[in-house]
Amino acid sequence: QVQLVESGGGLVQAGGSLRLSCAASGRFFSRYAMGWFRQAPGKEREFVATISRSASTTYYGDPVKGRFTISRDNAKNTVYLQMTSLKPEDTAVYYCTARAMGIPTIMSYEYDYWGQGTQVTVSS
Repeated sequence: QVQLVESGGGLVQAGGSLRLSCAASGRFFSRYAMGWFRQAPGKEREFVATISRSASTTYYGDPVKGRFTISRDNAKNTVYLQMTSLKPEDTAVYYCTARAMGIPTIMSYEYDYWGQGTQVTVSS
């Protein structure tokens, strides 16, 4: 069982930056592919980014390409999402996810564990 705890959300002005962190429990963090999804009010959950076990492979959703960066520190059991040039449309609850198979994917149903989410609000 893996527990994921997100932090770093908050209120920021458009054009600003935030860094989200996701701390994972358990001994096998380095075996998991990790991802970030988000969900805005009234909208479906949306893929944001994913990273492979060794961080050699990353994928990003089109709305965040060039602005967001996913990274991980396996020694700290932590995955990060650096968000820059934030826009009001980035406002959402951001969820950290883990996939035991270890292969990154953009499909939410292929992830095994989910955090509780952290709110990001971007004001215009």
